[in-house]
Amino acid sequence: MILSGLEIEKQIAAGRIAIDPFDKKRLNPNSYNLRLHNELLVYTDEILDMKKPLGTEKLIIPERGLVLRPGRLYLGRTYEKTATDYYVPMLEGRSSVGRLGLYIHVTAGFGDVGFSGFWTLEIQCVQPVRVYPMVEICQIYYHTIDGEFTRYDGGKYQNNTGIQPSLMHRDFDGE
Repeated sequence: MILSGLEIEKQIAAGRIAIDPFDKKRLNPNSYNLRLHNELLVYTDEILDMKKPLGTEKLIIPERGLVLRPGRLYLGRTYEKTATDYYVPMLEGRSSVGRLGLYIHVTAGFGDVGFSGFWTLEIQCVQPVRVYPMVEICQIYYHTIDGEFTRYDGGKYQNNTGIQPSLMHRDFDGE
């Protein structure tokens, strides 16, 4: 079951969902709009090797916007930090953004119960598109969970403070 927007607001008030900062104006019938921070990362390696830490370069999105180019992967992050120990958070791009050919978080939109942090966004576009800091770029929604579960607590992306490049190389440690 997906929580309604009104139920999301109730669960925030009850301390079972955290969205910081929270603004009721971004609440939808069954989701909440999250904004794009003003920082992006791009990989500097020509070949992205899963077994190695990858080099990145930081880009700052100025107030006048930044043009994203096709064929490039941009990593962004939400301005808001979210957390919940009670629901399964899910992230999707907004339809208005998708209609510009801008793909936000096409993969890995499934969060874990217990995740706390900023969401790293995998951003791609089909043609050049100008993005702006603080634009409502994606939406978070929450599923209930049935049965006993183990809380996500010590994962490699837990309690992050910024954009997280792939840390998949850690999965190969100790081969």
